[in-house]
Amino acid sequence: MAEEKIENRIAVALGDFDGMHLAHKTVVTGAEKVIIYCVNNKFSLLQKSIFEKRYPNVVFADFEEIKNLSGVDFMEKILIERFGAKMVLCGFNFRFGKNASYSALDMKEYLKDRDVWVRILDAQDFEGQPISSTRIRKAIKEGRIEDANEMLGYNFTFESEVVSGDRRGRTAGFPTINQHLPEGLIVPCFGVYESRVNIDGKVYKAFTNIGIRPTWRVNEPLSETHIFDFSGDLYGKVVNVELVKYLRPEKTFKNIDELKKQLEYDKSSII
Repeated sequence: MAEEKIENRIAVALGDFDGMHLAHKTVVTGAEKVIIYCVNNKFSLLQKSIFEKRYPNVVFADFEEIKNLSGVDFMEKILIERFGAKMVLCGFNFRFGKNASYSALDMKEYLKDRDVWVRILDAQDFEGQPISSTRIRKAIKEGRIEDANEMLGYNFTFESEVVSGDRRGRTAGFPTINQHLPEGLIVPCFGVYESRVNIDGKVYKAFTNIGIRPTWRVNEPLSETHIFDFSGDLYGKVVNVELVKYLRPEKTFKNIDELKKQLEYDKSSII
């Protein structure tokens, strides 16, 4: 969606929305036809390409444009002039304006005289603590992917082009698709995961190795996914992979036979 004044939209949701986790979703579902205005575009938990597909009403802020705006200028120039906001939704800890000098309560106080209603959403908890992007990133780095998925409200997902590999998995009877991890996306704990792969609208069970393959080392973290009950050429295609459950750390194998036994066990633990 272009960065210009948008007509006939009255509700604007504000936040960084990194990952669009459960707490974020309470903000963006607080009204009909919400414009989602991402003010700080990190994309460490949810790729921009996936974000745009899931939320076509998103507007990505030009951070260089807004970072030096005063709080009043942000409200006047962005919320009122550009979006014509009659309702603003944000989290309790949302801050804005140069040096984050304005709070959500400051915004509510200022905009009430401009006939704009501000709805401030409370925190959402997971295991007794507020859900946050920081907590989710920590869980992913530590291999607690199920906790991360609970806080996200969906499976941690990435998509990238399928590239050529060395075909060792095929030699062991477990052909894989190889993908580089998207730039900027948090790198999950190295190891093997139960996963799901979406190909042309059909979801397949799979397992995915994230890491450097200590037996046949690679220079940078790579995703290798064996898709169950699928045969076809995916080279050059952009494929979507969801991580469901952490199964085990990466291991060093003495030979192909040892690798094959482990992969058979990994597959049996999923089926």
